[in-house]
Amino acid sequence: MVLSIELIVAAFLLLAFLAAVLSNKLKLPYTLVLVLAGVIITVVASSLTFEGGSFQSIVSQLRSLYTQLLQGGGGGLFVGLVVPPLIFEAMIHLRANDLRAVIKPSLALATIGVLIATTVGGLILWKIVGLSPYVSFLFAALIAPTDTVTVLEVFRRVKVPSKLSTMLDTEAAFNDATGIVIFTIILSTIGLQKVAITQTIFSFGFTLGAGVLIGLAVAFVGEVLSSLIEDRVAETILAVAVVYGSYALATGIGASGLIAVAVAGLYFGNYTMRSAMEPATKEAVITFWQIAAFLGNSIAFVIIGLETNIITLSQSVVVIVAAYAAVTIARAATVYPILAVFSRFGEKISGVWRNIAMLGGVRGALSIALVATITASAAISQGDINTINTMVLGVAFISIVIQVPLLFRYVRKKIPQTDELSKAEIDEQFELMEAHMEEVRNLKTEGKISNEEFAAKIEENKKKLDELIASSPNTFETRKIIRARASALYNSFPKIPKRKFKDKNKETKTKSNQE
Repeated sequence: MVLSIELIVAAFLLLAFLAAVLSNKLKLPYTLVLVLAGVIITVVASSLTFEGGSFQSIVSQLRSLYTQLLQGGGGGLFVGLVVPPLIFEAMIHLRANDLRAVIKPSLALATIGVLIATTVGGLILWKIVGLSPYVSFLFAALIAPTDTVTVLEVFRRVKVPSKLSTMLDTEAAFNDATGIVIFTIILSTIGLQKVAITQTIFSFGFTLGAGVLIGLAVAFVGEVLSSLIEDRVAETILAVAVVYGSYALATGIGASGLIAVAVAGLYFGNYTMRSAMEPATKEAVITFWQIAAFLGNSIAFVIIGLETNIITLSQSVVVIVAAYAAVTIARAATVYPILAVFSRFGEKISGVWRNIAMLGGVRGALSIALVATITASAAISQGDINTINTMVLGVAFISIVIQVPLLFRYVRKKIPQTDELSKAEIDEQFELMEAHMEEVRNLKTEGKISNEEFAAKIEENKKKLDELIASSPNTFETRKIIRARASALYNSFPKIPKRKFKDKNKETKTKSNQE
């Protein structure tokens, strides 16, 4: 039985839909539901296989598709196609004020933190667990960065202060470059007697700096082009071009494509969408990237689930538990000292925030993509590669299935979870409502709706504004600001009293009767 691409896509979309429904019904993280679904599919398919039978063929095709997705340096198609939209969608929602407040600890975690985690984790696995130095430090390097896909999805669904979410989202977006550079350096120097320190520093600086510059340049060009067009579809396609254009240009010259996408997303969200886009276009672009991020997350976590063979992992439970312990200790050695330093000499970072940052260091799809790029050589055998692969899959599985629910539970316990909207959510709701009201204004100007319909729609939007105010954080100053914004937005539209409509109708009827 040969699976067609159409059948695979249809099955995937159905699985993503069912996972979303179950996630909402059972109050479970969407990521957890997808991973467990992939695991169950793998276990059931494996248990029903028979030599030459259709189930064996299906499993083989899925494995082959997975291998093709991860082929190529740095994770192949997975990193090149799936990850950029996830980073871009998260970055366009980050606000410059929040980013300025946490940019220093974020970058410290994303650079120095990854180096510390790699060193600590590698030493534990080498000196205490007894693995070979190559296996220990290769694994530590590719597992050290928190996974972009997992972290962005987790902090999209768990309610934490916007600054904390911004700090961890930024760390996840930027630490991939550090992790990939360190991983590449270790992989390329296996078997060599010494490492060129100067060349290593230059390589890291170029990877990071060139990625930032390309992201800024592409985003600026995108802003200029966006100001010249007013078509929603064209501007949405332009945003897609900014994402993949920045990634392709950066990777093409050896820089970090993921850094370029992150910077482009920050620029796009804080400048282009605010200055060069009409409100209705902005709403269309936001909706498009929300859908793209949902599909990207679904692909990533289904892959983790399909690749996780519980039966095989159970046979290596000792080394997996040891690896997870090493990763946890390495994360603690990174988070607590770095955040303590910034808390002492900068803005205070509470113990609860540090604990959330510790639990928020989940691993997942990127590490699995990187391990697929390791090939056997004289210095590292296929057996060593299998050991690393097993540890990565085991740690990713534990991280998502155990650590993510613990994070959700800890946040609900330590941070009040109310129905009130955060400032960022309020800003986004106002922007979408502004886009809708602008569209109503255009319809009225073009004569496509009557005065009565126009007044009714404005009144309907006023009720929604009142509901938004009621859902805002319950402080006097905040509500005062929001009411002022709501009043300004509502008053920007011309008032057409309903009495005038009635009077006009009466005048029309009177004239017709006289005639």
